[in-house]
Amino acid sequence: MGDPRGFIKIQRKDGGYRPTNERIYDFGEVEQTLNLEDRLLQASRCMDCGIPFCHWGCPVGSKIPEWQDSLFKENYQEAYYILHSTNSFPEITGRICPAPCEKSCVLDIHNEPVTIRENECATVEQAFDRGLINANPPRNRTGKKVAVIGSGPAGLSAADLLNRAGHLVTVFEKNDAIGGLLRYGIPDFKLNKGVIDRRLALFKEEGIDFKTNICVGKNLTREDLLKEFDAVILALGAEQPRDLPVEGRELQGVHFAMDFLTQQNKSNAGQFIPEDERISAKDKKVLVIGGGDTGSDCVGTSIRQKAESVLQIEILPKPPKERGTSDPWPYWPNILRTSSSHKEGCKRRWSLSTKRLIGENGVVKQAEIVTVEWNKDENGRWIMSEVPETTELIDIDLVLLSMGFTQPVHSGLLEELGVEFDQRGNVKVDDRKQTSVSKIFAAGDVERGASLVVHAIQCGKIAAANVDVFLRNK
Repeated sequence: MGDPRGFIKIQRKDGGYRPTNERIYDFGEVEQTLNLEDRLLQASRCMDCGIPFCHWGCPVGSKIPEWQDSLFKENYQEAYYILHSTNSFPEITGRICPAPCEKSCVLDIHNEPVTIRENECATVEQAFDRGLINANPPRNRTGKKVAVIGSGPAGLSAADLLNRAGHLVTVFEKNDAIGGLLRYGIPDFKLNKGVIDRRLALFKEEGIDFKTNICVGKNLTREDLLKEFDAVILALGAEQPRDLPVEGRELQGVHFAMDFLTQQNKSNAGQFIPEDERISAKDKKVLVIGGGDTGSDCVGTSIRQKAESVLQIEILPKPPKERGTSDPWPYWPNILRTSSSHKEGCKRRWSLSTKRLIGENGVVKQAEIVTVEWNKDENGRWIMSEVPETTELIDIDLVLLSMGFTQPVHSGLLEELGVEFDQRGNVKVDDRKQTSVSKIFAAGDVERGASLVVHAIQCGKIAAANVDVFLRNK
Protein backbone atom coordinates (compact mmCIF):
# COMPACT_ATOMS: atom_id res chain seq x y z
CA MET A 1 0.00 0.00 0.00
CA GLY A 2 1.08 3.60 -0.52
CA ASP A 3 1.16 4.58 3.15
CA PRO A 4 0.07 2.24 5.99
CA ARG A 5 -1.20 5.26 7.92
CA GLY A 6 -2.36 7.28 4.93
CA PHE A 7 -6.06 6.76 5.65
CA ILE A 8 -5.49 8.17 9.17
CA LYS A 9 -3.32 11.15 8.27
CA ILE A 10 -5.03 12.24 5.06
CA GLN A 11 -8.68 13.11 4.61
CA ARG A 12 -10.64 12.41 1.45
CA LYS A 13 -10.35 15.26 -1.02
CA ASP A 14 -12.43 15.48 -4.20
CA GLY A 15 -11.56 17.44 -7.28
CA GLY A 16 -14.89 19.26 -7.08
CA TYR A 17 -16.68 21.11 -9.85
CA ARG A 18 -15.99 24.19 -11.92
CA PRO A 19 -17.72 27.31 -10.52
CA THR A 20 -21.46 27.26 -11.17
CA ASN A 21 -21.54 30.75 -12.68
CA GLU A 22 -18.98 29.56 -15.21
CA ARG A 23 -20.06 26.05 -16.16
CA ILE A 24 -23.74 26.74 -16.83
CA TYR A 25 -22.75 28.77 -19.91
CA ASP A 26 -21.07 25.92 -21.75
CA PHE A 27 -21.10 22.14 -22.18
CA GLY A 28 -17.51 21.56 -21.04
CA GLU A 29 -16.88 18.87 -18.42
CA VAL A 30 -17.89 20.16 -15.01
CA GLU A 31 -15.45 18.10 -12.92
CA GLN A 32 -12.11 19.55 -11.96
CA THR A 33 -8.93 17.58 -11.28
CA LEU A 34 -6.59 17.64 -8.31
CA ASN A 35 -2.96 18.55 -8.74
CA LEU A 36 -0.58 15.59 -8.97
CA GLU A 37 0.65 15.86 -5.38
CA ASP A 38 -2.88 15.75 -3.95
CA ARG A 39 -3.81 12.89 -6.28
CA LEU A 40 -0.89 10.76 -5.06
CA LEU A 41 -1.88 11.49 -1.46
CA GLN A 42 -5.40 10.30 -2.22
CA ALA A 43 -3.98 7.08 -3.70
CA SER A 44 -1.95 6.56 -0.53
CA ARG A 45 -5.18 6.31 1.50
CA CYS A 46 -5.95 2.88 0.01
CA MET A 47 -5.35 0.34 2.79
CA ASP A 48 -4.87 -2.74 0.56
CA CYS A 49 -7.44 -4.52 2.72
CA GLY A 50 -7.10 -8.26 3.29
CA ILE A 51 -10.56 -8.61 1.73
CA PRO A 52 -10.85 -5.90 -0.96
CA PHE A 53 -14.55 -5.11 -0.79
CA CYS A 54 -14.00 -2.41 -3.41
CA HIS A 55 -13.02 -5.15 -5.88
CA TRP A 56 -16.11 -7.11 -4.80
CA GLY A 57 -18.33 -4.07 -5.34
CA CYS A 58 -16.95 -3.26 -8.80
CA PRO A 59 -19.03 -4.89 -11.59
CA VAL A 60 -15.95 -5.20 -13.85
CA GLY A 61 -13.78 -6.61 -11.04
CA SER A 62 -11.20 -3.80 -11.07
CA LYS A 63 -8.07 -4.74 -9.08
CA ILE A 64 -8.28 -1.50 -7.17
CA PRO A 65 -5.65 -1.90 -4.40
CA GLU A 66 -3.05 -2.99 -6.97
CA TRP A 67 -3.40 -0.06 -9.35
CA GLN A 68 -3.79 2.41 -6.48
CA ASP A 69 -0.38 1.30 -5.23
CA SER A 70 1.12 1.68 -8.71
CA LEU A 71 -0.43 5.14 -9.00
CA PHE A 72 1.08 6.18 -5.66
CA LYS A 73 4.48 5.00 -6.87
CA GLU A 74 3.93 6.97 -10.10
CA ASN A 75 4.29 3.80 -12.16
CA TYR A 76 1.59 4.91 -14.58
CA GLN A 77 2.23 2.23 -17.14
CA GLU A 78 1.74 -0.57 -14.64
CA ALA A 79 -1.29 1.19 -13.11
CA TYR A 80 -2.87 1.52 -16.54
CA TYR A 81 -2.17 -2.10 -17.50
CA ILE A 82 -3.86 -3.30 -14.31
CA LEU A 83 -6.88 -1.06 -14.95
CA HIS A 84 -7.10 -2.04 -18.61
CA SER A 85 -6.91 -5.75 -17.78
CA THR A 86 -10.52 -5.64 -16.53
CA ASN A 87 -11.95 -2.66 -18.41
CA SER A 88 -11.62 -1.71 -22.07
CA PHE A 89 -12.04 2.02 -21.45
CA PRO A 90 -11.37 3.02 -17.81
CA GLU A 91 -11.08 6.69 -18.83
CA ILE A 92 -14.84 6.63 -19.47
CA THR A 93 -15.94 4.85 -16.30
CA GLY A 94 -13.54 7.13 -14.43
CA ARG A 95 -15.82 9.97 -15.49
CA ILE A 96 -19.38 8.64 -15.40
CA CYS A 97 -19.50 5.60 -13.11
CA PRO A 98 -21.52 6.06 -9.88
CA ALA A 99 -18.63 4.21 -8.20
CA PRO A 100 -20.17 1.27 -6.32
CA CYS A 101 -16.56 0.47 -5.41
CA GLU A 102 -16.41 3.56 -3.20
CA LYS A 103 -19.58 2.55 -1.36
CA SER A 104 -17.90 -0.82 -0.71
CA CYS A 105 -14.60 0.73 0.43
CA VAL A 106 -13.88 -0.07 4.08
CA LEU A 107 -13.32 3.63 4.72
CA ASP A 108 -16.93 4.31 3.69
CA ILE A 109 -17.91 2.93 7.08
CA HIS A 110 -16.85 6.42 8.23
CA ASN A 111 -18.05 8.13 5.03
CA GLU A 112 -14.46 8.75 3.90
CA PRO A 113 -13.89 6.26 1.05
CA VAL A 114 -10.86 6.43 -1.21
CA THR A 115 -11.46 8.63 -4.29
CA ILE A 116 -11.35 5.53 -6.50
CA ARG A 117 -13.28 6.90 -9.49
CA GLU A 118 -11.28 10.11 -9.71
CA ASN A 119 -8.02 8.21 -9.21
CA GLU A 120 -9.00 5.90 -12.06
CA CYS A 121 -9.60 8.77 -14.45
CA ALA A 122 -6.38 10.52 -13.40
CA THR A 123 -4.36 7.33 -13.89
CA VAL A 124 -5.50 6.89 -17.48
CA GLU A 125 -5.06 10.56 -18.34
CA GLN A 126 -1.51 10.49 -16.99
CA ALA A 127 -0.80 7.39 -19.08
CA PHE A 128 -2.17 9.09 -22.21
CA ASP A 129 -0.24 12.31 -21.52
CA ARG A 130 3.00 10.37 -21.13
CA GLY A 131 2.49 8.44 -24.36
CA LEU A 132 2.16 5.10 -22.57
CA ILE A 133 -1.06 4.03 -24.32
CA ASN A 134 -0.61 2.84 -27.86
CA ALA A 135 -2.45 0.55 -30.26
CA ASN A 136 -1.67 -3.13 -29.76
CA PRO A 137 -3.11 -5.17 -32.66
CA PRO A 138 -3.27 -8.96 -32.27
CA ARG A 139 -0.30 -10.81 -33.75
CA ASN A 140 -2.39 -13.59 -35.24
CA ARG A 141 -5.87 -13.77 -36.73
CA THR A 142 -8.19 -16.76 -36.42
CA GLY A 143 -10.12 -15.96 -39.60
CA LYS A 144 -13.41 -16.12 -37.67
CA LYS A 145 -15.77 -13.19 -38.25
CA VAL A 146 -17.97 -11.66 -35.54
CA ALA A 147 -20.68 -9.04 -35.94
CA VAL A 148 -21.43 -6.80 -32.98
CA ILE A 149 -24.72 -4.95 -33.39
CA GLY A 150 -24.72 -1.80 -31.30
CA SER A 151 -21.77 0.33 -30.28
CA GLY A 152 -22.61 1.23 -26.70
CA PRO A 153 -20.48 0.11 -23.73
CA ALA A 154 -21.49 -3.56 -24.00
CA GLY A 155 -20.83 -3.73 -27.74
CA LEU A 156 -17.48 -1.93 -27.55
CA SER A 157 -16.33 -4.06 -24.62
CA ALA A 158 -17.18 -7.29 -26.46
CA ALA A 159 -15.65 -6.04 -29.70
CA ASP A 160 -12.38 -5.10 -28.01
CA LEU A 161 -11.89 -8.46 -26.31
CA LEU A 162 -12.83 -10.50 -29.37
CA ASN A 163 -10.46 -8.44 -31.50
CA ARG A 164 -7.68 -9.02 -28.96
CA ALA A 165 -8.41 -12.74 -29.26
CA GLY A 166 -7.64 -12.50 -32.97
CA HIS A 167 -11.12 -12.64 -34.45
CA LEU A 168 -12.26 -10.27 -37.21
CA VAL A 169 -14.79 -7.96 -35.60
CA THR A 170 -17.26 -5.64 -37.33
CA VAL A 171 -19.36 -3.26 -35.24
CA PHE A 172 -22.64 -2.05 -36.76
CA GLU A 173 -24.27 1.17 -35.52
CA LYS A 174 -27.58 2.56 -36.77
CA ASN A 175 -26.65 6.14 -35.86
CA ASP A 176 -24.16 8.39 -37.63
CA ALA A 177 -21.41 7.97 -35.00
CA ILE A 178 -20.04 5.22 -32.79
CA GLY A 179 -20.71 5.20 -29.05
CA GLY A 180 -24.39 4.46 -28.49
CA LEU A 181 -25.51 5.69 -25.09
CA LEU A 182 -22.03 7.07 -24.40
CA ARG A 183 -22.21 9.25 -27.51
CA TYR A 184 -25.77 10.50 -27.54
CA GLY A 185 -27.25 9.69 -24.13
CA ILE A 186 -24.70 11.29 -21.80
CA PRO A 187 -24.25 15.08 -21.91
CA ASP A 188 -20.90 16.56 -22.91
CA PHE A 189 -20.61 18.25 -19.51
CA LYS A 190 -20.23 14.78 -18.00
CA LEU A 191 -18.34 13.06 -20.82
CA ASN A 192 -16.46 15.00 -23.48
CA LYS A 193 -16.91 13.08 -26.71
CA GLY A 194 -13.24 13.56 -27.56
CA VAL A 195 -12.56 10.95 -24.86
CA ILE A 196 -14.62 8.42 -26.83
CA ASP A 197 -12.99 9.36 -30.14
CA ARG A 198 -9.52 8.90 -28.66
CA ARG A 199 -10.33 5.34 -27.62
CA LEU A 200 -12.07 4.58 -30.92
CA ALA A 201 -8.95 5.64 -32.80
CA LEU A 202 -7.03 2.95 -30.89
CA PHE A 203 -9.71 0.34 -31.60
CA LYS A 204 -9.60 1.13 -35.32
CA GLU A 205 -5.79 0.93 -35.38
CA GLU A 206 -6.03 -2.42 -33.63
CA GLY A 207 -8.25 -3.74 -36.41
CA ILE A 208 -11.90 -3.32 -35.39
CA ASP A 209 -14.10 -2.38 -38.35
CA PHE A 210 -16.83 0.16 -37.56
CA LYS A 211 -19.83 0.71 -39.83
CA THR A 212 -22.24 3.55 -39.09
CA ASN A 213 -25.66 4.44 -40.51
CA ILE A 214 -26.46 0.76 -40.94
CA CYS A 215 -29.66 -0.58 -39.45
CA VAL A 216 -29.23 -4.34 -39.31
CA GLY A 217 -32.50 -5.90 -40.38
CA LYS A 218 -33.00 -3.24 -43.07
CA ASN A 219 -29.63 -2.52 -44.70
CA LEU A 220 -28.40 -6.02 -43.80
CA THR A 221 -30.86 -8.93 -43.74
CA ARG A 222 -30.95 -11.80 -41.25
CA GLU A 223 -29.87 -14.27 -43.93
CA ASP A 224 -26.88 -12.17 -45.00
CA LEU A 225 -25.87 -11.57 -41.39
CA LEU A 226 -25.85 -15.24 -40.39
CA LYS A 227 -24.21 -16.25 -43.67
CA GLU A 228 -21.39 -13.71 -43.54
CA PHE A 229 -20.51 -13.97 -39.84
CA ASP A 230 -19.57 -16.93 -37.67
CA ALA A 231 -21.14 -15.36 -34.58
CA VAL A 232 -23.29 -12.34 -33.75
CA ILE A 233 -23.53 -10.33 -30.53
CA LEU A 234 -26.63 -8.23 -29.94
CA ALA A 235 -25.75 -5.12 -27.93
CA LEU A 236 -28.75 -2.96 -28.82
CA GLY A 237 -29.52 -1.63 -25.38
CA ALA A 238 -32.97 -1.22 -23.85
CA GLU A 239 -34.35 1.60 -25.96
CA GLN A 240 -38.06 1.32 -25.19
CA PRO A 241 -38.71 4.27 -22.84
CA ARG A 242 -41.33 4.05 -20.11
CA ASP A 243 -44.22 6.27 -21.18
CA LEU A 244 -46.67 8.35 -19.17
CA PRO A 245 -50.21 7.06 -19.90
CA VAL A 246 -52.18 10.11 -18.81
CA GLU A 247 -54.55 12.59 -20.39
CA GLY A 248 -52.63 15.20 -22.36
CA ARG A 249 -49.65 13.02 -23.18
CA GLU A 250 -50.08 13.88 -26.87
CA LEU A 251 -49.70 17.63 -26.32
CA GLN A 252 -46.93 19.57 -28.00
CA GLY A 253 -44.06 20.16 -25.60
CA VAL A 254 -44.05 16.65 -24.05
CA HIS A 255 -40.95 14.65 -24.99
CA PHE A 256 -38.92 11.64 -23.96
CA ALA A 257 -35.73 12.60 -22.15
CA MET A 258 -33.45 10.72 -24.54
CA ASP A 259 -34.83 12.63 -27.54
CA PHE A 260 -33.98 15.87 -25.76
CA LEU A 261 -30.47 14.79 -24.72
CA THR A 262 -29.61 13.21 -28.07
CA GLN A 263 -30.60 16.34 -29.93
CA GLN A 264 -28.39 18.55 -27.75
CA ASN A 265 -25.41 16.22 -28.13
CA LYS A 266 -25.82 16.26 -31.90
CA SER A 267 -26.03 20.03 -31.84
CA ASN A 268 -22.83 20.18 -29.78
CA ALA A 269 -21.17 18.01 -32.43
CA GLY A 270 -22.01 20.58 -35.08
CA GLN A 271 -25.07 18.95 -36.59
CA PHE A 272 -27.87 21.20 -37.77
CA ILE A 273 -31.23 20.74 -36.04
CA PRO A 274 -34.15 22.29 -37.97
CA GLU A 275 -35.99 24.89 -35.92
CA ASP A 276 -39.34 23.09 -36.25
CA GLU A 277 -37.76 19.93 -34.77
CA ARG A 278 -35.78 21.63 -32.04
CA ILE A 279 -36.65 20.70 -28.43
CA SER A 280 -35.65 23.82 -26.56
CA ALA A 281 -35.92 24.74 -22.89
CA LYS A 282 -35.01 28.40 -23.46
CA ASP A 283 -37.22 30.74 -21.41
CA LYS A 284 -39.51 27.83 -20.48
CA LYS A 285 -40.78 26.35 -17.24
CA VAL A 286 -39.42 22.81 -17.46
CA LEU A 287 -40.85 19.78 -15.66
CA VAL A 288 -38.61 16.72 -15.51
CA ILE A 289 -40.55 13.60 -14.51
CA GLY A 290 -38.19 11.00 -13.04
CA GLY A 291 -35.51 11.36 -10.39
CA GLY A 292 -32.66 9.27 -11.80
CA ASP A 293 -29.42 10.12 -13.58
CA THR A 294 -31.12 10.73 -16.93
CA GLY A 295 -33.47 13.18 -15.24
CA SER A 296 -30.47 14.92 -13.70
CA ASP A 297 -28.90 15.17 -17.17
CA CYS A 298 -32.11 16.81 -18.42
CA VAL A 299 -31.85 19.31 -15.57
CA GLY A 300 -28.28 20.30 -16.45
CA THR A 301 -29.06 20.53 -20.16
CA SER A 302 -32.19 22.64 -19.55
CA ILE A 303 -30.22 25.06 -17.39
CA ARG A 304 -27.59 25.44 -20.12
CA GLN A 305 -30.36 26.13 -22.62
CA LYS A 306 -31.44 29.04 -20.36
CA ALA A 307 -34.68 27.62 -19.00
CA GLU A 308 -36.76 29.99 -16.90
CA SER A 309 -37.12 27.34 -14.19
CA VAL A 310 -36.58 23.61 -13.74
CA LEU A 311 -38.59 21.29 -11.48
CA GLN A 312 -37.72 17.61 -11.13
CA ILE A 313 -40.29 15.31 -9.54
CA GLU A 314 -40.05 11.68 -8.46
CA ILE A 315 -42.88 9.30 -7.60
CA LEU A 316 -40.87 7.54 -4.88
CA PRO A 317 -40.26 8.99 -1.40
CA LYS A 318 -37.24 11.18 -0.72
CA PRO A 319 -34.29 8.91 0.16
CA PRO A 320 -32.51 9.32 3.51
CA LYS A 321 -29.14 11.08 3.71
CA GLU A 322 -27.47 8.08 5.38
CA ARG A 323 -27.62 4.30 5.06
CA GLY A 324 -30.47 2.42 6.64
CA THR A 325 -30.66 -1.05 8.15
CA SER A 326 -31.79 -2.54 4.84
CA ASP A 327 -28.64 -1.52 2.94
CA PRO A 328 -25.66 -1.71 5.33
CA TRP A 329 -22.05 -1.40 4.22
CA PRO A 330 -20.67 -2.79 1.90
CA TYR A 331 -23.92 -2.90 -0.11
CA TRP A 332 -25.00 -0.12 -2.45
CA PRO A 333 -26.96 2.39 -0.33
CA ASN A 334 -30.31 3.89 -1.22
CA ILE A 335 -29.48 7.43 -0.14
CA LEU A 336 -30.14 10.94 -1.42
CA ARG A 337 -27.81 11.84 -4.27
CA THR A 338 -27.26 15.37 -5.46
CA SER A 339 -25.56 15.80 -8.82
CA SER A 340 -23.67 18.79 -10.16
CA SER A 341 -26.76 19.64 -12.23
CA HIS A 342 -28.97 19.78 -9.14
CA LYS A 343 -26.60 22.35 -7.65
CA GLU A 344 -27.04 24.65 -10.64
CA GLY A 345 -30.53 25.86 -9.81
CA CYS A 346 -33.09 23.05 -9.82
CA LYS A 347 -36.03 22.45 -7.52
CA ARG A 348 -36.65 18.82 -6.53
CA ARG A 349 -39.77 17.20 -5.08
CA TRP A 350 -40.61 13.61 -4.14
CA SER A 351 -43.70 11.39 -3.65
CA LEU A 352 -45.52 13.06 -6.53
CA SER A 353 -47.55 11.40 -9.28
CA THR A 354 -48.67 13.12 -12.49
CA LYS A 355 -52.44 12.77 -12.98
CA ARG A 356 -52.84 14.68 -16.25
CA LEU A 357 -51.32 17.29 -18.53
CA ILE A 358 -53.38 20.30 -19.53
CA GLY A 359 -52.92 22.19 -22.78
CA GLU A 360 -53.98 25.29 -24.64
CA ASN A 361 -54.26 25.22 -28.43
CA GLY A 362 -52.54 21.84 -28.41
CA VAL A 363 -49.55 23.03 -26.37
CA VAL A 364 -48.85 21.85 -22.81
CA LYS A 365 -49.41 24.57 -20.20
CA GLN A 366 -50.03 22.86 -16.87
CA ALA A 367 -49.56 19.57 -15.04
CA GLU A 368 -51.89 18.22 -12.40
CA ILE A 369 -49.89 16.41 -9.74
CA VAL A 370 -50.82 14.71 -6.49
CA THR A 371 -48.92 13.59 -3.42
CA VAL A 372 -48.69 9.82 -2.96
CA GLU A 373 -47.70 7.56 -0.10
CA TRP A 374 -46.28 4.06 -0.07
CA ASN A 375 -47.34 1.27 2.27
CA LYS A 376 -46.96 -2.50 2.31
CA ASP A 377 -49.94 -4.80 1.85
CA GLU A 378 -50.50 -8.09 3.69
CA ASN A 379 -48.08 -9.82 1.30
CA GLY A 380 -45.28 -7.34 1.93
CA ARG A 381 -45.60 -5.64 -1.45
CA TRP A 382 -45.35 -1.86 -1.70
CA ILE A 383 -48.64 -0.22 -2.70
CA MET A 384 -48.98 3.40 -3.80
CA SER A 385 -52.02 5.46 -2.91
CA GLU A 386 -52.95 9.11 -3.41
CA VAL A 387 -53.11 11.39 -0.40
CA PRO A 388 -56.55 13.05 -0.31
CA GLU A 389 -56.80 16.78 -0.99
CA THR A 390 -53.19 17.14 -2.16
CA THR A 391 -53.85 17.73 -5.85
CA GLU A 392 -52.24 20.84 -7.31
CA LEU A 393 -51.68 22.50 -10.68
CA ILE A 394 -48.27 23.73 -11.78
CA ASP A 395 -47.50 25.91 -14.78
CA ILE A 396 -45.16 24.32 -17.33
CA ASP A 397 -44.03 24.81 -20.93
CA LEU A 398 -41.88 21.71 -21.46
CA VAL A 399 -42.22 18.19 -20.03
CA LEU A 400 -39.32 15.73 -20.21
CA LEU A 401 -40.20 12.09 -19.47
CA SER A 402 -37.29 10.43 -17.71
CA MET A 403 -38.81 7.36 -16.10
CA GLY A 404 -36.37 4.75 -17.33
CA PHE A 405 -36.60 2.07 -20.00
CA THR A 406 -38.76 -1.03 -20.03
CA GLN A 407 -37.13 -3.36 -22.58
CA PRO A 408 -35.38 -3.48 -25.96
CA VAL A 409 -37.42 -2.59 -29.03
CA HIS A 410 -38.85 -5.88 -30.35
CA SER A 411 -40.11 -4.75 -33.74
CA GLY A 412 -37.62 -4.96 -36.55
CA LEU A 413 -34.32 -6.74 -35.97
CA LEU A 414 -35.11 -8.81 -32.86
CA GLU A 415 -38.35 -10.19 -34.28
CA GLU A 416 -36.67 -10.87 -37.62
CA LEU A 417 -33.84 -12.76 -35.93
CA GLY A 418 -36.36 -14.94 -34.11
CA VAL A 419 -34.75 -14.74 -30.67
CA GLU A 420 -36.83 -15.57 -27.61
CA PHE A 421 -37.71 -13.03 -24.91
CA ASP A 422 -37.92 -13.47 -21.16
CA GLN A 423 -40.85 -12.46 -18.93
CA ARG A 424 -39.56 -8.89 -18.74
CA GLY A 425 -39.36 -8.56 -22.50
CA ASN A 426 -35.56 -8.71 -22.66
CA VAL A 427 -33.71 -11.05 -25.02
CA LYS A 428 -33.53 -14.42 -23.31
CA VAL A 429 -30.00 -15.79 -22.82
CA ASP A 430 -28.36 -18.64 -20.92
CA ASP A 431 -25.39 -18.29 -18.57
CA ARG A 432 -23.11 -18.04 -21.61
CA LYS A 433 -25.10 -15.06 -22.97
CA GLN A 434 -26.26 -17.28 -25.85
CA THR A 435 -29.76 -16.72 -27.23
CA SER A 436 -32.23 -19.27 -28.56
CA VAL A 437 -30.52 -18.91 -31.96
CA SER A 438 -27.24 -20.83 -31.90
CA LYS A 439 -24.92 -18.28 -33.52
CA ILE A 440 -26.42 -15.28 -31.76
CA PHE A 441 -25.36 -13.97 -28.34
CA ALA A 442 -26.55 -10.90 -26.46
CA ALA A 443 -24.89 -8.54 -24.00
CA GLY A 444 -25.86 -5.58 -21.85
CA ASP A 445 -29.20 -3.87 -21.41
CA VAL A 446 -30.75 -5.83 -24.29
CA GLU A 447 -30.63 -8.99 -22.13
CA ARG A 448 -30.10 -7.64 -18.61
CA GLY A 449 -32.46 -4.67 -18.64
CA ALA A 450 -31.53 -1.01 -18.26
CA SER A 451 -28.59 -0.68 -15.88
CA LEU A 452 -25.21 0.97 -15.35
CA VAL A 453 -22.44 1.39 -17.92
CA VAL A 454 -20.15 -0.79 -15.82
CA HIS A 455 -22.69 -3.61 -15.84
CA ALA A 456 -22.89 -3.34 -19.63
CA ILE A 457 -19.09 -3.52 -19.90
CA GLN A 458 -19.03 -6.67 -17.77
CA CYS A 459 -21.83 -8.26 -19.80
CA GLY A 460 -19.81 -7.55 -22.94
CA LYS A 461 -16.78 -9.25 -21.38
CA ILE A 462 -18.78 -12.37 -20.50
CA ALA A 463 -20.35 -12.55 -23.96
CA ALA A 464 -16.95 -12.11 -25.65
CA ALA A 465 -15.36 -14.89 -23.61
CA ASN A 466 -18.15 -17.30 -24.51
CA VAL A 467 -18.20 -16.33 -28.18
CA ASP A 468 -14.45 -17.00 -28.27
CA VAL A 469 -15.01 -20.51 -26.88
CA PHE A 470 -17.90 -21.04 -29.30
CA LEU A 471 -15.77 -20.09 -32.29
CA ARG A 472 -12.74 -22.13 -31.27
CA ASN A 473 -14.84 -25.21 -30.60
CA LYS A 474 -16.57 -24.72 -33.90
